[in-house]
Amino acid sequence: MQDPRLPVLYSFRRCPYAMRARLALAASGERCELREVVLKNKPQEMLAASPKGTVPVLVLPGATVLEQSLDIMLWTLGRNDPLRWLAPEAGTLDDMLALVAACDNHFKPQLDRYKYPGRFADTSAGGARELGAQFLLELEARLASGSGQLFGARAALADAAVMPFVRQFAMVEPAWFESQPWPLLRAWLAGWTASPLFERAMHKYAPWTSGEAGAVYPPA
Repeated sequence: MQDPRLPVLYSFRRCPYAMRARLALAASGERCELREVVLKNKPQEMLAASPKGTVPVLVLPGATVLEQSLDIMLWTLGRNDPLRWLAPEAGTLDDMLALVAACDNHFKPQLDRYKYPGRFADTSAGGARELGAQFLLELEARLASGSGQLFGARAALADAAVMPFVRQFAMVEPAWFESQPWPLLRAWLAGWTASPLFERAMHKYAPWTSGEAGAVYPPA
């Protein structure tokens, strides 16, 4: 049996929303019970806690449920923020949240259309790619005015929240991505994906089975 005092995190390793939540939990050091989900066979326990049926979901002791990745990030960093992700070197938390909102509300829809053009009748993959690239050019400009991260030299919440979606965009057409005029963005992405923190967050877990204990996360 897992410690009932631990929060329970329902997650799927390749989902960028789950990835950002796992990054923040690892950065904060907040221990939880991770239950890796098979999206084609979502556990009833997760659906009972969050009928929306998407990951991540964090069930806190006392049955409070956090259903949004950004809420999970803010919750865990609000409890412990040793890397000072909520206090960027440049700008404010509100500035970071505005950039994350632009990623989620504008960039992510184009990413979906670019990656899965057959699912959408209102755009082409090429058109979505170009619209998504506008956001990436904005990130390149932000990196050019800073010192390696989106809000200064030190990584912060916005970097961890945006990076998984940039990574997914880059993986659609790697050769095209590498040919584009954003060297600072490529270096930023490479730095993140090669980091020990990302390696911890992307640790592979076997799918969780109802009745079994999940894995203690983050890994040692």
